[in-house]
Order: sequence, then structure tokens, then C-alpha cells
Amino acid sequence: MASADQHPGAHDVWLPIPPDEIEGLPDGLDYVHWDAGPDFPADPARCVFYAVPYMKDPATVLRPLPLMGRVRVVQTLTAGTEHMLPALPGLPAGARLCNARGLHDASTAELALTLTLAALRGIPGFVRGQDQGEWRPSVRPALADKSVLIVGYGSIGSAIEDRLTPFECARVARIARTARETVRGPVHPLSALSALLPDADVIVLATPLTEDTRGLVGRDFLARMKDGALLVNVARGAIVDTEALLVELTSGRLRAALDVTDPEPLPAAHPLWHAPGVLITPHVGGPSSAFPPRAKRLLRDQLTLFAAGEPVRHVVATAG
Repeated sequence: MASADQHPGAHDVWLPIPPDEIEGLPDGLDYVHWDAGPDFPADPARCVFYAVPYMKDPATVLRPLPLMGRVRVVQTLTAGTEHMLPALPGLPAGARLCNARGLHDASTAELALTLTLAALRGIPGFVRGQDQGEWRPSVRPALADKSVLIVGYGSIGSAIEDRLTPFECARVARIARTARETVRGPVHPLSALSALLPDADVIVLATPLTEDTRGLVGRDFLARMKDGALLVNVARGAIVDTEALLVELTSGRLRAALDVTDPEPLPAAHPLWHAPGVLITPHVGGPSSAFPPRAKRLLRDQLTLFAAGEPVRHVVATAG
């Protein structure tokens, strides 16, 4: 698509949250509310800032973009932006795609710890026992003294380690795309993954879905995990080879706690539902009471920069 003009009449901002619920929005822009309903709230050609509806069907949220010839910013409310990348080639030159870095740190990290503790301490079995009125005492593994490996050490991975600190883990190792030093210790590159896997009792996936990470957790990855290790996925389902994981779960060698799956939603008849040693939640890492105030703050801050002509933050791609 050709470079967008700066038509003086194009000032529309599409928001998935009613604008009157967001305090401090800057003046000089026209705000409309659209949360992926069947009808557009205004002419898409007037939109200069599109805040993408959260947790909606990708085809639906992509639908207005071919008509947004003057859009300058496409702002997701998700940390991952893979669902928006198909629209990038059709955006006006210079339009920026921004993710929601920081928005889901607290909620997703909280769920990562919840899944880890619930799986280790056998909470699903106790709940089933409660449903049957059965007293089922047992000795279960604790998180204390375990070695934890966080794969994907961005803001969410760092927030997960924040919450691990009080649990007396023996060791926390960190993996990211590139090596670096932090106040907590080294972050190892992906190339070090193979060497770190055998020592981890718990592996938490918090990495973005990219071409490098799609299918990362396949047969070789799983085979290098120690017997009895727990895989926790709060990232994206496609990072894990589901069939390879099913083999390990069925054998009883590994356990898993999954907030995301591939496919997703997981079909009712899929064998993963009933595999031994698996705990599944329906992609609820982000949606919690922590989401609305942080989403509003992110949108307000980004729009304040945009209205002032300043660079917006969290740019992950620019249309060219």
C-alpha cells in the first residue's frame, strides 16, 4: 500500500474499551468504541490509531485494516503479535505495530506460579476427591529446592522470577534469544538450552511465538528433560509439539501444566484433555482483574505520546 497521507480530517482512534472509561485521554483526537462487533463504529479510512480488540478472533480484528489507509499505529493488547503479522504488508508505509509489553506481566506470572504449584502439589486430584467426598492424603513434591528454567526472559519471564523468589528454589536459570547479564544473574542464549534442560525440575515457557520458537519443544527438547520434570506453558501453544508431548505424558515420564495448547481451543475429544499428569487452563493468563486498569493505562500513555507527535513505545514492526 502506498504511504499514508496526513489528511487533516483523519483523527479517529478506535478503542476496544469505551473511551469514557479511560481517564486522561489526550484532546485533539476523535475516539470511537469498537470491540469486534459486526458493524464498524465509523469510517475505517479516518482511523489513525487502531487499538486491537482483545482475545477476539484474528480474522475479525484484521477485517478493518485493509480499509485503514491512514492508520499510523496498530496497538495490540497482547504481548504476542503473531495474529496481526498477516496485515503488516498491507499497512501504510511507516505504520507501527506495537505490542502490550508489561500489560500482562503480573497476571501471567501469577498464573505461571499457580499452575506450577497446583501441578506439583496435586491440587487437581484433591479437587476431584472433594467432588467425590473422598479424603485423599498424599506426599507431593514442593517447589522448594527445585531447579527452575525460564525459557523466554522478557518482562513476563522476569515477573515470573520475581514471584519465584520467596519459594526457596535451589536455582533459577534463564534463557532468551540473546545472552545478557541481569542483577539476578546471566541470561543464557537459546544455544545453551540443550545443556540446561537436563538439570531443570520445572521448565516455564514464556517466550514469544516466532519462527525460531515454533515447535521448539519437540521430541529432542522433551527427551532431554529429566524424569518427572514439569513443563509449564504460559506462552503460546504452537511452541510445543503436542503429539511429542502426548507421548511423554502417556508414558508417565513427564508432567505438564498448560494455559495454552495447539490446537486452541482444544477440541473436546482431544486426547490431551485426559492425558495423565496434565493440568489445562483455557488461556486465562492475561484475562483477570489486573487487565482493565493496565490496559487503560497503556492506551492512555501511548495515545498521549501519539497526540504529542512523540514516538510510541513497544514497536515490534514497522510497515515498509
